[in-house]
Amino acid sequence: MSGHSKWANIKRQKAVVDAKRGNIFTQLSRAIIVAARNGVPDPAGNFQLRTAIDKAKAAGIPNDNIDRAIAKGAGTLGGDNSSLEEIRYEGYGPGGVAILIQALTDNRNRTAADLRVSFSKNGGNLGEIGCVSWMFSQKGICVIEGVVDEEQLLEASLEGNAESYEMIADETAEVFTEVTNLEKLSQTLKAQGFKVIEAELRWIPGNQVEVTDADQAKSLLKLIDTLEGLDDVQNVTANFEMADNLMVLSMA
Repeated sequence: MSGHSKWANIKRQKAVVDAKRGNIFTQLSRAIIVAARNGVPDPAGNFQLRTAIDKAKAAGIPNDNIDRAIAKGAGTLGGDNSSLEEIRYEGYGPGGVAILIQALTDNRNRTAADLRVSFSKNGGNLGEIGCVSWMFSQKGICVIEGVVDEEQLLEASLEGNAESYEMIADETAEVFTEVTNLEKLSQTLKAQGFKVIEAELRWIPGNQVEVTDADQAKSLLKLIDTLEGLDDVQNVTANFEMADNLMVLSMA
């Protein structure tokens, strides 16, 4: 299994069951704010907002918090004038692994400083914009559960104009498509009876760096975990390949 899919699967499980990271609420709430700000503040007419709300509910965020985040994004929540901007940061981790970070911040200087410290303490370097992004392409991804018939999945994927799919666990698959086709793919898969647990945009690496050294693996996963623990960070993508047993051992 490719590193980005394996790591994405682990992150998804952690987001649902690991309640000790309070910053998950902050990250998901910010995603709702930005989605409501970028489109209509009604999930029925805003696919980005709808998927952000679904993620928030899956993580256990109360409905009151979700409603407040929507109101903040729509500009109808009085007394709050803070503005968030979406910024992409890039750098290298141990072993030359390329790392992309998507952040939502109201203070660029703070975010950059936090990222720089995280990289330097874990064997990496925060780079300039463009230093690694050329290795990645953005795709729409639907994560589905309950896949018992791959032939049926293939037919539904083709109907939804998907580019490919990958089984990432027992009865769980990721289906890839162009960014502009994500909503159509999600609707098609649901109409065909598949349980879509997540629909998101993700940066996919065009090439992978194989990590085989145990110390490098441990440092790399610690770096990614540290980056994801920052309040301003929404998503981290890296272009590594790592054996399952090494990944599990390095996370112990």
